[in-house]
Amino acid sequence: MAGTLAPVAQLLERGPEPGRATVLVGANGSGKSTRVEAIAQACGLSAEGGSTGAMHATRDTGSGLHRHLCLERNPGTTRYGYFLRAETMHGCFSYLEDNPAGPDLAFQEMSHGESFLETAAGKFRGGGPWILEEPASALSFPGCLALLGVLKDLIGLGDSQVIPCTHSPILAALPGTRGHEVGDRRLRERQRAELDLVQGWRSFLDAPQRFLRHL
Repeated sequence: MAGTLAPVAQLLERGPEPGRATVLVGANGSGKSTRVEAIAQACGLSAEGGSTGAMHATRDTGSGLHRHLCLERNPGTTRYGYFLRAETMHGCFSYLEDNPAGPDLAFQEMSHGESFLETAAGKFRGGGPWILEEPASALSFPGCLALLGVLKDLIGLGDSQVIPCTHSPILAALPGTRGHEVGDRRLRERQRAELDLVQGWRSFLDAPQRFLRHL
C-alpha cells in the first residue's frame, strides 16, 4: 500500500471499529474524510451525501476504499442512514428539490448553517448510521451546540450510531464518544482532553499572541 495514508491503510488492515459515537479529528489531508466517506458508501450511502437510496452524483471522486470494507450489522438493524457532507450538500439539496419524496423544507432558501441543522434535526430519525463530514464548517458557536444536542439525543435513543469527522472541539465533546485522532502515523484513540484539536484551541484562546507572533 505504498503511497497510502497511514490511517487509511489502517482502515484496510483492521476495518472500521466505530462505537455508538465515534468522532474523527485530525489535520487537513490526514485521511479522516476518506474514512467517513468509505464507511458511508459501505453503508449504501452516496459519496456526495443524502439518505439511503439517494442517487445524487455529479462526479466520481470517491476513493473506492468502501469496496474493501465489509460492515457487520446486528440482527434487525435498519438499513436507513444519512451522510451529511459539507462540501457537496448544496448539490444534494438541489437533488432533493428535483426529486421530492414527499413534503420537504426549502433547504436552498436557508442559510448554510440553517440547512445543516434542519437536515440533522429532520432527516436523522430513529436508528441508523448518521455520518457527518465537517458539519461545523457551516455552523456558528450556537449552531455547533445545537447540532451537538441533536446528536446527543440520537445517541440517547440507544439504537443510533453517530460518526462525524470535524475540526470543532465542541463536536469532539459529544457525550459517550470514542475520540479518534487521525495523524501521519496511525489512527489513535484518545480522551477528549488529549486531542491535539482541543489542546491547540485551548492554547490559542488562552494566549493568541503566542501564535500571532510566528505568523
